[in-house]
Amino acid sequence: MMPDLTAYLKRIAYDGPLERTPETLRLLHRAHMLSVPFENLSIHIQEEIILDDRALFRKIVERRRGGFCYELNGLFASLLGALGFDVVKLSAGVASETGGFDPDFDHMALMVRMEDRWLADVGFGDSFLEPLRLDDRGEQAQDGIGYRIEAEGDRLILLRREDEAWKPQYRFSLTPYEYPDFEEMCRYHQTSPLSPFTRKRVCTRPTPDGRITLSDLRFITTSKDHRDERNLSGEEECSVILRQHFGINIEGFDKR
Repeated sequence: MMPDLTAYLKRIAYDGPLERTPETLRLLHRAHMLSVPFENLSIHIQEEIILDDRALFRKIVERRRGGFCYELNGLFASLLGALGFDVVKLSAGVASETGGFDPDFDHMALMVRMEDRWLADVGFGDSFLEPLRLDDRGEQAQDGIGYRIEAEGDRLILLRREDEAWKPQYRFSLTPYEYPDFEEMCRYHQTSPLSPFTRKRVCTRPTPDGRITLSDLRFITTSKDHRDERNLSGEEECSVILRQHFGINIEGFDKR
C-alpha cells in the first residue's frame, strides 16, 4: 500500500493527469526515469536492501535516494497500483556478455494491462524512457533509439538497436510474481563477488538531452552530440557529485 501518494508524485516532479490511461502511464514513466537515479550505492555502504513498499518508500521518496531494479520497479508498481492501474511484476534474465541470458529473477520488469498491454521498466538503467507496447513486434522508436520485443517460445526478448545492430537486453516471461520471489537474487546481487553490482559502484540518470553517470570515480556526461568524461580526485569529490547532480546525500560517504 502506498504510504503517501502526494509525496511520491512530488519526488518525481509530476503534476500531470492521474486518470488510468496510456498517456498517464507514459508521463509517469518518463518523470520517474528523469527524477530517480539507478544506483547501487547501498551495496557499497553495507546498507541492506529490503523488498518492502514501506522500506523502499522511506529510501527513495523520503531520503531521496535511487536504487536498482527490484527497488525502483517494485515501488513504481506500488504507485501505479495506487492510481488504479493493473500492474504485475515480471521476472527477467539480463543478456550476458558471453551470450545467452542470466537466470530468472536476475531483473524485475513490469507489465501494465489496459486495452493494450505495456512493458514498463524504470529500473534497468540506460533504457527506454516510456513504456513499450508489449504485443507490438515492430520497432518502437524513442528519442532516436529503436526497441523491439520478439517472441522466443513462451518468453519474450527485449532488444535495442545500436549502430543498426539489434542487441538483446533481457528475456522475460509474463508470469506474475511478488517480492518474495525476487529475494534470493536480490541477496545474490548484494553479496556475491560475481555480481556486477558488488564489483562496481554506479549512479546514473537520464537527462532531457542525454545522461549523467557516476561510475566508481569517473563522472560521465553525455548529450546527443557530446561526451565528457573526467576522473574524480577521490571520495570527497564523489560525494559532491552525488549531491549536486543526483540529489543524494549519504552521511559519511566521503569518509569510508
